[in-house]
Amino acid sequence: MTLDRVTLYHSPNTRSSGALLLLEELGVPYDLQVLDMKAGENRQPAYLAVNPMGKVPAIRHGDALVTEQPAVYLYLADLYPQAGLAPALGDPLRGPYLRWMVFYGSSFEPAVVDKAQGHEAGRPSTSPYGSFETVLAVINERLRRGPYLLGERFTAADILWGAALTWTTMFKLVPETPEIAAYVARHQARPAVARVREKDAALAAAQGAGA
Repeated sequence: MTLDRVTLYHSPNTRSSGALLLLEELGVPYDLQVLDMKAGENRQPAYLAVNPMGKVPAIRHGDALVTEQPAVYLYLADLYPQAGLAPALGDPLRGPYLRWMVFYGSSFEPAVVDKAQGHEAGRPSTSPYGSFETVLAVINERLRRGPYLLGERFTAADILWGAALTWTTMFKLVPETPEIAAYVARHQARPAVARVREKDAALAAAQGAGA
């Protein structure tokens, strides 16, 4: 195991809550650098030096600085292989695991954002995801063969997608099909989810009290 602790740049109840959940599932010590995004701390020079996009999550591990949500998950799951949340190189599941990690950022998020904002998908020759309906069909077909994205094996990809589908169905951005509803229920039942929910509630309350 690495001797360097990971620092997570985190704001409660944002995408970085999923990265916090991953660290909890990994069961390793970590440090939090908490940002108050409502107060605009993520747009201040100190954090823009970490991520010029002003987004969370980001992690620092020794001299390594990692941004972009799937990259953070990939880095952390590989950094702590003893947790078994990432198929190793040479494992037949490594390819499907990488596919689902990348599919999230390359297809799912763009499709959901375009749909939510009323934007038309680009032409098939230029759209990064094809169509919203196709993206959802791919997800539902995979979950139909569950219980997890890699079948019986739970991985960091399920932490990423479990959090994402929880939020997107909650806000009615993604239809709550039986397959997705069952997957979200499995995600919500994990003890680490309750721990992160409690941590985020305390952090958000502290930020509200200091406002």
